[in-house]
Amino acid sequence: MNKTLADLSIERYIYRSMPDTPFFRPWRPRLARLGSRTAHTFRQVRAYTLCQLESAFAPWVPTQLFPKASAHQNSRDRDYTRGRTFWSMVWQAFNPNASGREVVRQLQALYRLEGGPKLSPKDGAYCRAKARLPLEPFAEALAATAKSADQQVPARTQLQGRPTKVVDGSALTLANTRKNRRAYPPLQCADKPAFPMMRIVVLFSLLSGAILALAEGSLAASELSLLTVLSSQLAVGDILVGDRGFGYYAVVAWLQHFLKVDFIGRSTRRLDGRRRLRRLGRNDWLLVWAKPQRRSPWLTLLQWAGLPTELTVRVVKGNCYQKGFRVHQVKVATTLLDPELYPAEQILGAYRRRWRLEMCLDDLKTTLEMEFLRGRTPEMVRKEAYTRLIAHHLIRCIIAQAADQQNVCLERISFKGTLDAVRHFTHALARARSKGKRRQLWDELLVTLASDLVPERPDRREPRAVKRKSTKYPRLDAPRRKFRDHPKRNTRRKKARLRRLGLM
Repeated sequence: MNKTLADLSIERYIYRSMPDTPFFRPWRPRLARLGSRTAHTFRQVRAYTLCQLESAFAPWVPTQLFPKASAHQNSRDRDYTRGRTFWSMVWQAFNPNASGREVVRQLQALYRLEGGPKLSPKDGAYCRAKARLPLEPFAEALAATAKSADQQVPARTQLQGRPTKVVDGSALTLANTRKNRRAYPPLQCADKPAFPMMRIVVLFSLLSGAILALAEGSLAASELSLLTVLSSQLAVGDILVGDRGFGYYAVVAWLQHFLKVDFIGRSTRRLDGRRRLRRLGRNDWLLVWAKPQRRSPWLTLLQWAGLPTELTVRVVKGNCYQKGFRVHQVKVATTLLDPELYPAEQILGAYRRRWRLEMCLDDLKTTLEMEFLRGRTPEMVRKEAYTRLIAHHLIRCIIAQAADQQNVCLERISFKGTLDAVRHFTHALARARSKGKRRQLWDELLVTLASDLVPERPDRREPRAVKRKSTKYPRLDAPRRKFRDHPKRNTRRKKARLRRLGLM
């Protein structure tokens, strides 16, 4: 029987009004219009990024670091919001070989799955979104994640429980662009291609190995001058541990006189026990350092004039022999003069711990491939460097959490193994439909990390050498348009044979 127009109007009215009436409450989800579910799904898609790293690492990264701008750039709800762009960069730090095109492809797949808007297949919008991000929130995220990593590790009671930080420097290679070469001039080598180089000085936390702050400059800037940039990150009562490059009179006196910070480290000076001021114990004595005549170039005239003419330091000599180590016996200079409050064993232990933290730089430069940064401009290079450090902190937080919950040694959990596990477990976490399931997956991740420990290798040597040559091809030592490939061996032999026969 055919329905009349009045019947159709009544049915349409009932269909539209039933979800808004107090009747049939259990049927509301089934009777709701598709448009409301579509809008809700679209709002959820706007908060998603790739493997949903923002939900996995939410406890350690403040959510208010990259808010929507009130005006001008990033003031509207675009596809590449500030938060989504930041977490996409973190995902790229976890996958160093991934390009911007791969980020766009994953967002395209996510939007297609959830019914979101259609994205452009090109990565130009993503690159422009990265360029629009301000640099200040990256430094704030670095400090926040470093603090979270320290909170995951039990507090140390040695050296009176004082905050202990480690300073170290390194150099990074940058993309060979005009802007990078202008900001970071390369070394002038006659027979090798010159790439822009960035010098960095970082402050480690001796507690967790997290990097607290970063100072960067060109190769013309010394590590000592970059240390002055990090002076705001040193508080009164801190202890700074450094290698031989920081063991100068000017550095030690500047730290103690201006910043009220103590120092532990080796020195370029001759630490002769026969010229000691007083003997404190076996292989433990006091020395007096005189102020040099020449001013250190990284200090101003006013700062140099304010340094004392003499400085009393304590020298601790200890045996650090371990098979594979280059140094077997060390003499450590420190401004911690009280042998009862600061025993010699704890001072040597803090310096030995500094050697272990150098592996954190190896994790960054080798595992996260920070040795070469692909940014085309100095600003993008700085953002990329900060992102790698933030990714390093997030991995350190997971390692510390696994070590604490499973009661295993922190240093025996592999950084590379943790990175690989996070890459794959985040895919499963993104597919979990409930908080309970995500909690189970996270607990399984921690158990997996604790059960796959690095074996103890007390006699293993780690020489600074590569086992295999990277490639057999010659280096591109000229611009591409001017480069001429070297002739092959068969070609050279053929020409030599022709020359001997007089045919050439």
